[in-house]
Amino acid sequence: MIDFRVPFVLASGSPRRRNLVSQIIEEVTFDVCDAEEYLIPAESATEAVVRLAREKAEHVARRHETALVLGADTVVVLDGAVLGKPVDDEDARHMLARLSGRTHDVYTGLALVHAATSRSVTEPVRTRVHFDVLTEREIAEYVQTGSPLDKAGAYGIQDDSGALFVRGIEGDFFNVVGLPQNRLYRLLADHFNDLVAS
Repeated sequence: MIDFRVPFVLASGSPRRRNLVSQIIEEVTFDVCDAEEYLIPAESATEAVVRLAREKAEHVARRHETALVLGADTVVVLDGAVLGKPVDDEDARHMLARLSGRTHDVYTGLALVHAATSRSVTEPVRTRVHFDVLTEREIAEYVQTGSPLDKAGAYGIQDDSGALFVRGIEGDFFNVVGLPQNRLYRLLADHFNDLVAS
């Protein structure tokens, strides 16, 4: 685990991200970004997740000037369309029906900001996910659990039921969960090693 000599802040309220970053960083503070998230129609998925992650990190960094702040954002992309978090059960059922039997991409943007030294770095990570064919009953039962409502694309690969829908992946499993640990670790080692406690 990495022990920084400056505060490390995760700009997220996601319990999944909190758990994953706590496996890498010795001591983490959590501060949820309350800025409005929005998508720009002309943006690619890569551009969107990087921009949103950077905006989250910069917003929270204004409250923690000496800290190294991590922002992250994840979207699911199918046929060029970005699938965010479903607004309700019907939207979740619709998303899962669209993903059924198809291959989609999961993009996560990472942004690290250290305001005290005016340094920042961003990185997009992509994973391909192959979904099994889902029945209407399987979709309805999963939506009834409530799990899809707080997840991009209306599923969680780490869920008991959500995991059953995934036939395979190409790339980083933890990226689909919401935080690519290996890429984060490498960004920290390559760009902020001077902030590690000796």
